[in-house]
Amino acid sequence: MATKPKLPGWADVVRDKYLAGETSTFVLYRNVFDIYLVNGQLLDLKAFLTGVFVEETKRTVVEVSPEFGVQCLKGHVDIDAGADLVGQLHSLERHLRSSQGTAIFVPYADAIMPGDDAGYVSQDDRKVGTLFHRWSLDRLLSAADNITFIVVETLGSLNQSLLSNPKVAAIEIPMPDLQARADVVRMFAPRLTERQIALYAERMAGMRVVQIESLMRASGNGSMSEAEREKLILQLLHGAPDAAERAKRFAGITAGMTAEEIGTLVEPAKAVPCEDPDEDVLRLIHIRKRELIEKECAGLIEFVEPKHGLSAVGGADHITGELMEIAQNLKRGDKRLTPMGLLAVGPMGAGKTFVIKAFLKEAGLSAVALKNFRSKWVGSTERNLERVLATVKAMGPIAVLIDEGDRSFGNGGSEGGDDGTSSRVIARLKEFMSDTENRGVVLFVMLTNRPDKLDTDIKRPGRLDRKIPFFYCETRQERAAVVATVIRRYDGTSSFDMPALETLCESLAGYSNADLEAMTLLGLEFKAREDSLSFMEALAKARDDFMPPQEKDMIEFMELLAVSETSRRSLLPERFRKMAVSDIQKNLREARVRALGR
Repeated sequence: MATKPKLPGWADVVRDKYLAGETSTFVLYRNVFDIYLVNGQLLDLKAFLTGVFVEETKRTVVEVSPEFGVQCLKGHVDIDAGADLVGQLHSLERHLRSSQGTAIFVPYADAIMPGDDAGYVSQDDRKVGTLFHRWSLDRLLSAADNITFIVVETLGSLNQSLLSNPKVAAIEIPMPDLQARADVVRMFAPRLTERQIALYAERMAGMRVVQIESLMRASGNGSMSEAEREKLILQLLHGAPDAAERAKRFAGITAGMTAEEIGTLVEPAKAVPCEDPDEDVLRLIHIRKRELIEKECAGLIEFVEPKHGLSAVGGADHITGELMEIAQNLKRGDKRLTPMGLLAVGPMGAGKTFVIKAFLKEAGLSAVALKNFRSKWVGSTERNLERVLATVKAMGPIAVLIDEGDRSFGNGGSEGGDDGTSSRVIARLKEFMSDTENRGVVLFVMLTNRPDKLDTDIKRPGRLDRKIPFFYCETRQERAAVVATVIRRYDGTSSFDMPALETLCESLAGYSNADLEAMTLLGLEFKAREDSLSFMEALAKARDDFMPPQEKDMIEFMELLAVSETSRRSLLPERFRKMAVSDIQKNLREARVRALGR
């Protein structure tokens, strides 16, 4: 193994531990279903380990799989084909004790020695786990120059007794880093400049090599060649700025796509800014990356793409100012001043989701929304979670958005029938959220109007450091600012007088941001129906006609919850800013009784 070409970093760790005599049994986990670029070739894990890593040093190579049992890939081993898996492994053990230099490859190891509670594991599964545990401790087997690779995607799904064995080393195979992605891009698109390779590889963060391959190389017969794609794109871009250069770049990144798909993505009418000629290709990479990652994560995450920055937020200047400072720290990459997570609290309709998305846009952060795992992650729950977390971390810096966090992390108990899966999933998420290595890499943002339902430890510093309270507009000026931003967002042609708008909003105390938006859109509808109305007349008509929801007791309760959760008094409205903690708690208890009857 010492004479082999340059190996992936994790393979170097395996080699060093093996040659040092630390262990001969390795559990490889995480990105085990990817392909790896070694010596100019793309190889899956089995081909790499059995065909490259141990090729010159092991006389015999054996695979132990749940589907085919014990199979000899190189050399010869006497195996009783009619025996069950345990019997075949006993035959393999006799070979291990009578010869030297055998490598054992065990894919899908969690299928033959699972890590479930003993009551849910079959007798044969327990025997297999016990056998591998015993082999790892056997000095004679280790001294015979044998090596075992146990492959599993997540450690939690494997026999835990085996993992706790000090003679078993768990080695993480990580998602490809920037250099690995650049090497793959260079392999498939050798005509690209080094600057373009670095740019495209950076944008591919979070993608596996097998996904990058599918993005850059045609698959199957009948696919268009690169020359054919370049010719087609040149026709689509006829007359557009830098058509030849754009066609060349698009051709290298549209492998495997049909002519119709290329036509849809190229957008021939779109001019490319001279200062950023790679923008089209980066946009295409983003589209296909989103498609591939959302598919791999089984719909459990979805990309969030905000359209507006904080300039589109009306009112709440103290909140937007706080978020702007955090956004600037993120842009500078200052991890010292970057929180581990944000908790946005406040009554429904206060603008939490819109403002947080605007903040993400302002910070230039990619973002994904974590969908409701309690109802979807059944069976392979923990495996899916580990895949999602590995993908998210590899995509960093990134924000993970959890809306209605009280439903996912509430203390009301998990859905029945999951045998504790929900609690284990939540515990793993808490562990990931508090990992200081993720500071400045993964920012968790949770939104809720019922923070009282959240587990106390999820809200502690080190997980959700900053608690941002949201309230309805306090003054007519703030309400007018919200209405003005809604007007500009939906109808850039209507003119309005700000003082008149403030006067109109005088009587709208208690309206939520959502109420103000609904009323404004109703005014725009009235204006479209009756062209004779001025815009202010239509808006006044909408004000008189619109009826907001009447849930005052619940709103007051949610406001006081936000007050009690905030991490800084300066973020509170004036009416709450100087209130004593004892008064806040007293008012909160009384509001709870009025809102919930208890």
